[in-house]
Amino acid sequence: MTTNDEGPHGSQDEAREGAVAAYWATARKRAGLNRLDVVVGQQAIGAVQPPAWSFGSDPEEADSLLELVLAGRKTATASAAEPYAHQGVSVPAPGDLSIILDGAGRPRALIVTTSIAVVPYRDVDEAHAAAEGEGDLSLAHWRRVHEPFFRGELAEVGSTFDDTTPVVLEHFRLLDPKPPRTTADVPEPVTT
Repeated sequence: MTTNDEGPHGSQDEAREGAVAAYWATARKRAGLNRLDVVVGQQAIGAVQPPAWSFGSDPEEADSLLELVLAGRKTATASAAEPYAHQGVSVPAPGDLSIILDGAGRPRALIVTTSIAVVPYRDVDEAHAAAEGEGDLSLAHWRRVHEPFFRGELAEVGSTFDDTTPVVLEHFRLLDPKPPRTTADVPEPVTT
């Protein structure tokens, strides 16, 4: 019997890390993240591999939310603020990149954070709920699915949820694969 110092999932973790690194190498080129460093002499935004994570709390949810991102319908997400501090991780900031994984842990998308707001749960508005692209896009639906999610996130760090709980509202843009074009993106033909 052989032992694996990395635990029972060591080879799976190594394979996932390899897949993420390979995706990053091609996605940053397709997204054009390597162009400006030569011109302006600064470190390119795409120089360091970004964190890889999935939406939701289980593989099925990760897949369904990823599909909304890939379809261009989901352009925002939310999370409880407290776990960031508990885990020693900074809240996302505009310009941060993320590699989004599917439910099986495969890298499927590259996004960039465009804005961040930290607000009490009760102050989340209809516009943010709609930008999350889920269900009927209503605030009522957003609250129905997010309250249990936040309760779970907070329970993991020994905290509780109420309507004053700070939540991180993150808006993002899909960089790779290129978002689908809509009829609004197609210019009208010029007639003379």
